[in-house]
Amino acid sequence: MLGAVVLSFSVASFGQIAVGISVRVGPPPLPVYAQPICPGPGYMWTPGYWGWDDDDGYYWVPGTWVVAPVGLLWTPGYWGWGGGFYAWHAGYWGPHVGFYGGINYGFGYGGVGFVGGEWRGGAFYYNRSVTNVSRTNVTNVYNRTVVVNNRSTTSFNGGTGGVQARPTHQEEEYGRERHTAPLGVQSQHERAAAGNRENLASQNHGRPAIAATARPGDFSRHAVVQARAAGGEYHAPAMSPKEARVNPAGANRGNSNAGNRMNTGNTNGSNNKARSNEGFRPFTPPAKNNAGNGRRNENYNRNQGSTNNRGNQSRYNDSRPPQQHHEAPPHRQAPHPAPQQHSSPPPQHHAPPPAPHHGKGF
Repeated sequence: MLGAVVLSFSVASFGQIAVGISVRVGPPPLPVYAQPICPGPGYMWTPGYWGWDDDDGYYWVPGTWVVAPVGLLWTPGYWGWGGGFYAWHAGYWGPHVGFYGGINYGFGYGGVGFVGGEWRGGAFYYNRSVTNVSRTNVTNVYNRTVVVNNRSTTSFNGGTGGVQARPTHQEEEYGRERHTAPLGVQSQHERAAAGNRENLASQNHGRPAIAATARPGDFSRHAVVQARAAGGEYHAPAMSPKEARVNPAGANRGNSNAGNRMNTGNTNGSNNKARSNEGFRPFTPPAKNNAGNGRRNENYNRNQGSTNNRGNQSRYNDSRPPQQHHEAPPHRQAPHPAPQQHSSPPPQHHAPPPAPHHGKGF
């Protein structure tokens, strides 16, 4: 009985507790990049994000297409400011898309919900207005115009310069549904990204050479898409990654590499051996309301009418202007660093024919 209870808790509730990485400096803005063409039926887009390594700091985890569990949708992870640090909230699979910080990841993830496709029975149908899908290899498609009002490249929620968004009542309900941890291929994809120095923010300055891939872990040159631009000016942190880390996961372990890298929230035990729970803290959104709050509900209406078609090779996430980015000051060890700021217009995307809609998949 105890085993059943523990299993039930880990699967159903990890979305509420998977805040495992806490740091004192915020992530860079999201880069502007194109979406590789969908490899085939059943694949779902999982947006790129900034991961964290205790030795090297932020590194880019490329967006990629993943074969989705039938009937489930992906809720992306996000960085959230609260309690004086930036905490990572892991993504998960579930029957609905929950709260992901109001972050505009593009390609159907404009900050609220997901408009890039939907399940119809056991088949996934793609909205070609915001996803790069070709009729030659995917026949389950439709076109639904989406208006994009959130053009921010900001990569974190809350605090100064962050997206001022709070979960709606419906998103809170979705957050209490039964969830499934990231797939094994997603965890492997993240680890592979962490091992490639081209992905380090300190090396690429917010413009990764491998911004997206056609399939998880495939970083071969013919399968990757390079970032078209950084989402904003890159500012190197004023403190080292080890100084920035709050409660390092591997602080009390013999293997110094075991606890360094981010785990995307897998609760089945396969990757948890590399992490402790020391960094797990509840996220409390900032009390201060901001004008950005009102923009979340507008994200359902995204403008796809301004797309330039450049063939089926990629769709740009270019509906966002570059932003200024500021890191938290290093002089405090306890909470309360000042978060960074961003703002920037993305480029115009490129969609696959015959659906000429705008870029970044909004």
